[in-house]
Amino acid sequence: MHIIQEKLLKELNRKSLSGMTLRGIGSLVGEKSAQKIKHHLTQLSKRGFIAYNPVKREIKKAQKISKEGFVSLPIVGAANCGPATIFVEENITGYLKVSKRLAPHGGKLFILRAEGDSMNKANINGKNIENDDFVIVDAEQKSPEPGQYIVSIIDEMANIKKFVPDTQNKRIVLKSESTNEYLPIFIHEEDKYEISGRVVGVIKK
Repeated sequence: MHIIQEKLLKELNRKSLSGMTLRGIGSLVGEKSAQKIKHHLTQLSKRGFIAYNPVKREIKKAQKISKEGFVSLPIVGAANCGPATIFVEENITGYLKVSKRLAPHGGKLFILRAEGDSMNKANINGKNIENDDFVIVDAEQKSPEPGQYIVSIIDEMANIKKFVPDTQNKRIVLKSESTNEYLPIFIHEEDKYEISGRVVGVIKK
């Protein structure tokens, strides 16, 4: 793979490139020629690494599906199912090959390894979340509906919880669903808080 293409994929792992000009993207990877950037994006699209729409300026990392019907999803670390105590790891630590029947279609999917037992009564398509299970997250779903399960970042810590908005008190409640008792997490406006995506699947350990 060309070094510019490697740099483009690395940048795409770090941030969204959609909406940027070709020259703007080139400045990120050390290439001044807009035509060369377009060429490399087109090549990455043909090879199945990205979904590229030059008219709409849309650039998304594609799921790589093999001829056998498997998809390789990036593993980006771990998330805690109890209190938010696991540091966020943005670097990809590996890839997990799973049947495309187990991976929801569409979206920008990645995998986290669950730690803890505070979501062992959750129901994700009929499966709960136990310690060391792999959790499939859609990074494009950052506006969850009440009752959905999310991965949130609180003070640079990742956790998996049930999303429950409390509009009356102008706050968000992140709830556990466990055979053990865990206190909820209350999010206020002054808290450093981010939704990394919605939990859309579970692969049991």
